[in-house]
Parts: sequence; C-alpha cells; structure tokens
Amino acid sequence: MKFNRLGRTDISVSEICLGTMTWGSQNSETEAHAQMNHAIDAGINFFDTAELYPTTPVSAETYGRTEEYIGSWFKKSGRRNDVVLATKVAGSGRPHIRDGRDLDGQSVREALEASLRRLQTDHVDLYQIHWPNRGSYHFRQCWSFDASKQDRAKAAEEIDAILSTLGDLVNEGKVRAVGLSNESAWGTLKYLRLAEEKSLPRIASIQNEYNLLYRQFDLDLAEVAHHEDVGLLAYSPLAAGLLTGKYLDGARPEGSRATINSDLGGRLQPHQEPAVKAYKEIAGKHGLDLTQMSLAFCLSRPFMASVIIGATSMEQLQTAIGAKDIKLSDDVLKDIAKAHRQYPMPM
Repeated sequence: MKFNRLGRTDISVSEICLGTMTWGSQNSETEAHAQMNHAIDAGINFFDTAELYPTTPVSAETYGRTEEYIGSWFKKSGRRNDVVLATKVAGSGRPHIRDGRDLDGQSVREALEASLRRLQTDHVDLYQIHWPNRGSYHFRQCWSFDASKQDRAKAAEEIDAILSTLGDLVNEGKVRAVGLSNESAWGTLKYLRLAEEKSLPRIASIQNEYNLLYRQFDLDLAEVAHHEDVGLLAYSPLAAGLLTGKYLDGARPEGSRATINSDLGGRLQPHQEPAVKAYKEIAGKHGLDLTQMSLAFCLSRPFMASVIIGATSMEQLQTAIGAKDIKLSDDVLKDIAKAHRQYPMPM
C-alpha cells in the first residue's frame, strides 16, 4: 500500500480510503466491522465517514448510524490509533439535520461534538465541510449552476466564521486537520487565503467526485491542488457502480444501489451508457477488470491524495483494494484519453 501526505500536515494516509456510506442501510453493523477489520489487515489506515451517513437512502431514522458503527468497532477492537479518521459536517438543506439551516460556527461545533460521541473518540483526524451553503456545481448541478446569484459578502462571512470555529476546535485538540468537500477552486482558495491572513488551519484536502465519467477536477482544481498542496480525496470513483458495468443494457442487479436510488443521484441516464461501454471495451482489450481499471486510473492521477472505495460485499471490497496493484500502461492511458475526448461529460 502506498501512502501520501495529507496536504502540508504530518498525517500520512493510505492511497485507498475505506468509504462507509452504506453502513447502516445496505450493510449491517457486523458487516461494517468485518470491512474495517479487512481494510486494516490490507494496509488501509484511512476511513472516511460523515454525520449524514448512511446515504442509501438519506433519512432522519438512520442519521448518524454509520458513525455509531465505527464507534462500536473502535470500542470493540481497540484500534482507534491505527486509523486516520475523517468525518464531515453536513451543510444546509436537510430538514432533519439542524432544521436544514445554513452551516455556521455554532453548527460546526455542535456537529463535531455529536460525531465524537457517536464515534467514541476524543478527536477526528480530518474534519470536512460536506458542501458549501452558497451551493455547488457538484451533485449533477453543473447544468444549472450560476455563481452570479451568490451573495458575495454572505459567502465570505460564512467561510470566515466556519474556519474560525475549526481553528478553535484544532486548538482544543478535537480536530487535527481540516478539509473541504464538494467545493470549487474559488471556495478552496478563499479558505486558504483566510488561513494565511488570520493564522487559521490550512485546508489539507478536498473531497470531490472524480471518476472516468466525471473529471471536472482535471482543470482548475488540479492546478490548485498542485500549487497549494491540497490533494483530492476522490469519492464515487466507480460512479456509484456504473463503472463496474453491472448496470449496462438496463440491468438492475438485486440488492444494488440502483434498486434503492433509481437514478443513482442523476448518474444513471442514457448518456452514460455508451461511455461505460467504451471503457469496458478498453478494459477487455487490455485484459483488465473494468472496476480495477477505473480505480487504477484514479490512483494514477498526480493530484490524488486518496481514492475512497465503498463496498456492500467483501468480494467487492477485495476487488477494489486489489486495484492498488494495477499499473496502467501507456497504451491503456491513450485509449482512455480517446474515450474521454469522445465522451467528456456523459452524466
């Protein structure tokens, strides 16, 4: 297992991170514990979760359950010190989370304290802002995103208040490093600028969607990552399962995420089908498994800090972890580049 430095911190994380968002809905507590045991044994030291989880589906009834499962595993296994633990505070818009109100400093503190109780730990290693109040072009919103509607003063004031509170939490020893999620280049740079001006914690990472079908990060954010040492934590590296090929030709395997979330968060629609078929053909041509080729591509990116994998079965988990041993040849990468040029944004 390869390890990467998280931003400019002294935290070293495995290039594969164990994602957890199915624990508590699609996966039981016993299954979650088994996944954590296997991940640690396979060399993974990095777990990512969120107060919002599980997400399949998101509900008031299951809110916080994933963190509870991780907390019970820490208590049972005694392996808290073997894990770099990341969690996230939810943004606005979910009525069952702080009445859906905008995120502010007080909310950040309240959320962290609740997460620490569920996780049965006195600190988290990476605390992330799940999404910005002002909106985001992520979550399939790129087709309608309009930054001109944002309130400049309000956006700046919110970031200042949130980062100031994060600074307090770092000083109190409850958080080691801070990160963003579903953010833009402007938002990331705003946080970085404020950190420098006010001696507040520097953003260490950004957790955005990244996969063969969704590669916005290749542009402005890749440049930010390079110059500012803010590595990507790629979520949905298999595009919610599309890049396993299991949904091709209208298939809906029993127990799969698409049987719960019918359009996979806007991903499962006609434009993605020819792109997935193209990548499957590339994998077949070069004797590769489509799942592992897709993950290996993410792992090969120069801005990548860690790729977040998720699984509902041990077989899926083992396949995903195995991608670390796959090195894509120049010929494979050339074929992927051709397919990307033909299908630049298929979902």
